[in-house]
Amino acid sequence: MRAYKFRLYPSKTQKRLMVQHLVYSKNLWNESLEHCKKFYSDFGFLPSIRTLEGLSKGSGLYAQAGQCIAHRLHGALIRFFVLRTKGIKVGFPRFKSIDRVKSMYYPQFGFHLNASLNVTPFGWISIRKHREVKGRIKTLALKREASGKWFAIFTVEGLLQEPRENESPVVGLDLGLMHFATFSNGLVVPNPRFLRRRERKLASLHRKLSKKVKRSKNRFKAKVRLALGYEKLTNARRDFLHKLSTGLVNTYSLIALEKLNVRKMSRGGFGKFIHDVSWSMFANMLGYKAEGAGCQVVFVNPKNTSKECSTCGNLVEKELRDRVHSCSNCGLVINRDLNAALNILAKATGGTPASNACGNEANVSSMTQETPGFGLL
Repeated sequence: MRAYKFRLYPSKTQKRLMVQHLVYSKNLWNESLEHCKKFYSDFGFLPSIRTLEGLSKGSGLYAQAGQCIAHRLHGALIRFFVLRTKGIKVGFPRFKSIDRVKSMYYPQFGFHLNASLNVTPFGWISIRKHREVKGRIKTLALKREASGKWFAIFTVEGLLQEPRENESPVVGLDLGLMHFATFSNGLVVPNPRFLRRRERKLASLHRKLSKKVKRSKNRFKAKVRLALGYEKLTNARRDFLHKLSTGLVNTYSLIALEKLNVRKMSRGGFGKFIHDVSWSMFANMLGYKAEGAGCQVVFVNPKNTSKECSTCGNLVEKELRDRVHSCSNCGLVINRDLNAALNILAKATGGTPASNACGNEANVSSMTQETPGFGLL
């Protein structure tokens, strides 16, 4: 399964109609949730999906789009009770304002993609197909971003292809904050620090928004400008991660990473910076791109990867500020992150990383030179 995301350019009339359908979606969700709460209070159990689907009739939405809201609400309620039973703290599904309803789903029918996109009941909408859709389209989601831009997201079922043969070298990656990634062959990808570059501008936009009168036109304009600022930040980060992940899966046959608990790590003092580097998004990109490139992505236990000596296995205690690994047992003195990358590769391959990390560095060097923000330190 693959997802394709294309920008839509609806007319003014279509925009008004699409926003109106988002309002219908919001009303249907809230009315259905209120019905579920009252039903559970009276009878002690939830209404069936068929009951919720019946509430969608006459809502003003396309039939399947309304039924999809019923399925999503029922799934959210079931998930709430299941997680609560397991002792996991989770919030109850809540009523939504129009700002929290951003998309409409067409799970099977009601749309047709050609040179433009035909969606019931909006008609033909201009679309920018920057690439061809390969496979059978299964679902469509119409999404409105906070900046007011509309996108069409297609879920596509493609044909199974035989994996490519990849005889490239293997590499271990140590992800960090000082440098985005340190390779086991000595290469380094600097941390682009996208948030730091735009932090002052975003703070200024936040202050301007807070000074506007609520529900005024000027506040709405300031809100859109702030959304565009965050959109630029997100696009820059995604562009960096896409280029890096594509270059890696085409250059190496095996990529070893630590299986990091990013959610737990982000609760500390470096949470803002951890979210900025988006390790989880990067790992996800590597995973699905590796399938078609004949590359393997292996996640290893991060325990002692920084402390263990990559040569003799001796544990060397370090503080976070200690950036050099110095082993008193074998005398090895190397960069802390490089030592961790060697250990990660050794865990993934079950062998000595030095014998596997001497591959084609020229390919990576060219990749880092072609991509903005890359370089060797």
